[in-house]
Amino acid sequence: MRRFGSAAVVVAPGGKSASLRSSSARRGAIPDARSTMNPVRREASVLHLDLDAFFASVEQRDKPSLRGKPVVVGGLGQRGVVATASYEARAFGVRSAMPTHEARRRCPHAAFLVGRFSAYRTASRLVMDVLRRLSPLVEPLSLDEAFVDLRAATTAVDFRRPGLELLIKQLKDDVRRTTDGLTASVGVATSKFVAKVATELAKPNGWSIVEAGRELDLLRPMKVSVIPGVGPVTQQKLHRIGIETVADLQGCGFDELVQVIGKTHAQALVDLAYARDDRPVEPDRETKSISVEDTFETDLVSREELTMILLRDARQVANRLRAAGMFALTVSIKVRLHDFSTLTRSRTLLSATDRADVIGSVATSLLGAVDATGGVRLLGVGVAGLTDVLQEDLFAEDTEERPTEEVTEHHPAPAEQPIRQTWPPGLDVEHDQHGRGWVWGSGLGRVTVRFETRDTPPGPVRTFAADDPALHRVDPV
Repeated sequence: MRRFGSAAVVVAPGGKSASLRSSSARRGAIPDARSTMNPVRREASVLHLDLDAFFASVEQRDKPSLRGKPVVVGGLGQRGVVATASYEARAFGVRSAMPTHEARRRCPHAAFLVGRFSAYRTASRLVMDVLRRLSPLVEPLSLDEAFVDLRAATTAVDFRRPGLELLIKQLKDDVRRTTDGLTASVGVATSKFVAKVATELAKPNGWSIVEAGRELDLLRPMKVSVIPGVGPVTQQKLHRIGIETVADLQGCGFDELVQVIGKTHAQALVDLAYARDDRPVEPDRETKSISVEDTFETDLVSREELTMILLRDARQVANRLRAAGMFALTVSIKVRLHDFSTLTRSRTLLSATDRADVIGSVATSLLGAVDATGGVRLLGVGVAGLTDVLQEDLFAEDTEERPTEEVTEHHPAPAEQPIRQTWPPGLDVEHDQHGRGWVWGSGLGRVTVRFETRDTPPGPVRTFAADDPALHRVDPV
């Protein structure tokens, strides 16, 4: 057990603790009476599970030669971004949402692979089934993450620490066995917010328990960015008034906070700073849209600056789509002008996407039709029409410009024109003579395959002509 101040917080081996240095309350503020309130639940009964480096872990599971080696999954083109990096790659500074070219610079010896979403969805369903056998109240957040309400568990739960420890260990074992080796980090607390924080402390492949009444001791020394809703813009505003940690936020006068970020936002942050989170676990929760907005202190008139902000926000939206394992059919922008009038514009694509460049291109095109010469007070990008159906070219290896959303008709190639076969790294293939394997690399009319599966030792590597009729794409095993 590791202790955070006086907090009894269990962090199993494999997890990491928060900084033990506690920030003092600012300006000698008297502790708010709200800080002594009882937690919403009287017991730690909200469980949060997050599969470790999910996409990369699935690739390492299915490709024995990559186990223990750096693996990067994502777009491989010039404008590609990292979807997930294995912990071996993270040791070199590779992170999700990083441009792929930067990841290659930092870790050139990593295996860079396209995403195999059918394999990820299959593994995700297995894990969600394990969670639903534990409790019917499971709220998936993405393919690799979910909340579970242990109050509704199918068998009686002992909410004392030994009982929760036993439950977590059994759950992790079930996940590992059911998925043929995938690991998960688990946090249990009295609310969704604190349970998610607990999971972050436990990564990778660990678990932690935050007992009722110990939440504030855990949160106080943490950076204020740990609170949902404190993004880069809000964090910068809080830093201007000296708020760096949750303890600083607790010590800040509410009126001062309202002046900086507004009443509604301020109340939401204060509630979470005091661990007041009564959100239920919602098994039928469905994400219908994702958006990012920026409100400016002074009206912006520079078209170049507005475009840069739209492209940055498009990247954030794309990151959230990938985290949720979703793709969007509709892109929209929201513009609040200098006179407080608000405009929205949207466009529906021919096929769903999670690509930042596509979302950004559509958003800037929509902005081009808006007269913003008088200045813009608020600007946002959003996506809707979400689906979990992957389009074939989202992680394509080539770097050619793809058709934009303005294309209103699809004209197939003439029957006599051959369709170019691409062999992106990581793709599952089968050869009539050599069996199953995966694409190790391709180019110059050749494709190199490593013949192995999750059930074999590391296999041999062989090279074929790219148009070899004996080589076929196949679905993941």
